[in-house]
Amino acid sequence: MTTDVKAIYTQSLRNTHAAEHQGLVQMQAQVKGLDGYPAYQALLERHIGTTQTQLERLEHALAAAGAGGGGLREAVTTAAGTVGAAVHGVMPDATLKDLYAGYAFQFEQIAAYRSLAVIAAAAGHGADAGWIEQSVAEEQAAAREVEELIEPVTRQFLQHQGG
Repeated sequence: MTTDVKAIYTQSLRNTHAAEHQGLVQMQAQVKGLDGYPAYQALLERHIGTTQTQLERLEHALAAAGAGGGGLREAVTTAAGTVGAAVHGVMPDATLKDLYAGYAFQFEQIAAYRSLAVIAAAAGHGADAGWIEQSVAEEQAAAREVEELIEPVTRQFLQHQGG
């Protein structure tokens, strides 16, 4: 059973890494088009840095667990992130759609990290709890920041549309 739980832990690390990488690609694409939304742009720039740190933590945990990178998964999620950003980018309300998607993504990551903490403990990697909980706290803070921007960004969007 321990081997299965360790395999599940490794897979969960890879999945979380792939999702964070996808989010990073999307944020990097989005931040370039937010000149008229300085608070939103600043939030994404901060969270890009946070995400890069989270990716480093996940890579360290993968190495400590004796797992290699998930090259194919990363390539697929990178493509998905690029396509998602491109699809939203051509819509007239892309800024709002990206904001909504980013808000939802924060909660998906909170759930993924909380689940990862349980799996890590069961797999004998309880020492990883500290960095996992740090990632949960960072995602929760980002979700609060995005939530606080929903109304102001919507107002700015309406102003940019002449409304």
